Amino acid sequence: MTTLDTYRLLGRSGLRVSPISLGTMTFGEDWGWGAGESEARRIFDLYVDRGGNFIDTAVNYTNGGSERLVGQFIKEKRERIVLATKFTMARDSGNPNSGGNHRLNMVRSVEQSLRQLETDRIDLLHLHAWDMTTQPDEVMRALDDLVRSGKVQYLGICNTPAWRVAQMQMLADLRGWSPLAALQIEYSLVERTVEHELLPMAAELGLGVLPWSPLGGGVLTGKYTKADVDPLGETNVAATRKGIIASSGHLNERAIGIAEVVCAVADEIGAMPSQVALAWTLANPVVVSPILGARTLAQAEDNLGALDVVLSREQLVRLDDASAPSPIFPARFVGRPMVQQLIFGGASVARRG
Repeated sequence: MTTLDTYRLLGRSGLRVSPISLGTMTFGEDWGWGAGESEARRIFDLYVDRGGNFIDTAVNYTNGGSERLVGQFIKEKRERIVLATKFTMARDSGNPNSGGNHRLNMVRSVEQSLRQLETDRIDLLHLHAWDMTTQPDEVMRALDDLVRSGKVQYLGICNTPAWRVAQMQMLADLRGWSPLAALQIEYSLVERTVEHELLPMAAELGLGVLPWSPLGGGVLTGKYTKADVDPLGETNVAATRKGIIASSGHLNERAIGIAEVVCAVADEIGAMPSQVALAWTLANPVVVSPILGARTLAQAEDNLGALDVVLSREQLVRLDDASAPSPIFPARFVGRPMVQQLIFGGASVARRG
């Protein structure tokens, strides 16, 4: 059991953040399914009044509406809030330089975020996704310049291959540039492939992991059944919550089976399925602060209840077994008994945790 004001260090930095962060992609109605200003304010107040200090947004969320609402809400509480936002996504359709990770877009995006948030600094700036075009030294040098300017305090990265993140962190270390402190990635019981490379990398390089979509887009709340799965496996891209989840690939029979185990565990301990799913994520020691996204005050209230949930070892094993990802090369090869025999010569060798 823990509370929002039981703070944790973010990666290898000294920054103290709450064990659940408030995601605000749902703040604003420009995308057709978010929370209006009054409901967003109630969600924000609930989180902050309980000691929460870690707010996550992005320059493009609800076409800038999210940052504008967050900026209004934090005005009188600015010094107690750790404010995180992101750049990368295009802000001007048809303009190729209004998106991407290059210096021009990075600087312009930060300036727009500062205006929308009505603040003089961004506490944690994330690169939102790797654009597959910009050179890593351009990115890291430009990020370092923003830190040196005082407009940004700490750096993070999202949705980028592990080898590229490791390369960028090494560049920063070798050249004396500001390092990455946080890694924001999709992680939940229905998305565990990040355990192959990204999570071990984060642990080794000192990156605090901030899982987004820890409820698998809602699948792990038990709201969907096998009747919601398209038997033809076709992707529904309709602009509805169900359509968005279907397009993510998580609305399938395997995910529904995992959700059934989550619901069974929830019944055993008298908790909500969403609370069990979040508690499972929090049980991973490399995870610092899962990102809670809610469209209603009731959803936020239920999800914050995850901090009160304690899962037994047996329950964690059941959840792990139901959702275990298939091994990949080279771990699949190195883990074979014959290869282990060849590597260690039959000796018993203690391994680092």
